[in-house]
Amino acid sequence: MGILWRQIYTDFNHLPTDSLMNRINPKKLKSSKWTAVNPTQKEKHFMVTRLIEEEDEIVACALEAVYSKREFVLNWQDLQDESVWLMGWK
Repeated sequence: MGILWRQIYTDFNHLPTDSLMNRINPKKLKSSKWTAVNPTQKEKHFMVTRLIEEEDEIVACALEAVYSKREFVLNWQDLQDESVWLMGWK
């Protein structure tokens, strides 16, 4: 087990930094907090309020802006792009 972990860790650390993305388990997204890298209309902090499933698979999530309470739906995988979203409130 230790050798396998070292190989995975070594491989991960040699990836170009621009290819690194937020690692997300879609089942644990509910109530998670996110920060927009480029906020618009003073909407910087967001919270996942619900998950959208199709055939028992999570396909999207609803994000609610803390500032305005505006809600929108996006593909949960879009949250993996660190150039757009940061995990937590920064």
